[in-house]
Amino acid sequence: MISLLGNLSWLLLSSETLAKVRTVVDVVLVLALTYAILRVVAERRTLWMVRGFIFLLLATSLSRAIELQFLSFVLHNLVIGSAVALAVILQSEIRIFLEQLGRGQFLGFMQPVAESSLTNDAVDLIVTAVKGLSQDRTGALILLETHTKLSPQDFTHAGIALNARLSPELITSIFQVSSPLHDGAIWVRGAEVIAAKLILPLSDRTGPWQLGTRHRAALGITERISHCVCVVVSEETGSISLAFKGELQRPLTSSKLGELLRQYVQAQGTGTSQPRQRRHSLKFWKMVWPLR
Repeated sequence: MISLLGNLSWLLLSSETLAKVRTVVDVVLVLALTYAILRVVAERRTLWMVRGFIFLLLATSLSRAIELQFLSFVLHNLVIGSAVALAVILQSEIRIFLEQLGRGQFLGFMQPVAESSLTNDAVDLIVTAVKGLSQDRTGALILLETHTKLSPQDFTHAGIALNARLSPELITSIFQVSSPLHDGAIWVRGAEVIAAKLILPLSDRTGPWQLGTRHRAALGITERISHCVCVVVSEETGSISLAFKGELQRPLTSSKLGELLRQYVQAQGTGTSQPRQRRHSLKFWKMVWPLR
């Protein structure tokens, strides 16, 4: 009898221990998933939205645990609505998150975020180059990192590595038709041209007006990745455009382009990559003439 009671107490202890282990594993996995999501989300304002959503999840779980049925019902429906809203707002971040999971890059979520910087000196050099390209009607596509480093996996083709010092002469020479590097985009990080002849993912969106490949590529990469901007010079008209988060700001003068890019530089210090003034931002479906 004593032996039977001892076995029962051991089994009871084992079940309690197993329940505790399950709870610990559950909490650890949730924390790891939360950390991975926060790692992908870079911008401060978006980060606060994600934290708010996590708070709603915790509040819902707590209300269920203490059996507050009506509050639990309200919070549950609020969580569903918030999840749908975040899925729309964080399209590019969710795409990156799912792609990394699909590639099996689980350890990538644990690595520190590599920071980048767009400086005023680099902006001046880029504006000078773009002004000359626009006057000569030489097509160009310039990808700029803002506050977080890009990686070759972000592109359809990573191009040819240059790691050259940024200068207007270098940019101008790359996009000359006689140059073997003129097709595709160049990748600029700080005051350095990382690579040329990049192939960027094209936007799948369609509209009533025909978009050229350069503009579709600028929209595509900025739809996919939020921490970059893309400068486009039209080969046919010489017009200047700036793409950010799947939106085109155009037509721009070289001075207006410099003003917008400097706003990105200032925004880096406040944890956002959004310029303050967006009055000239045109949605994809609001463009009033073809872009090539």
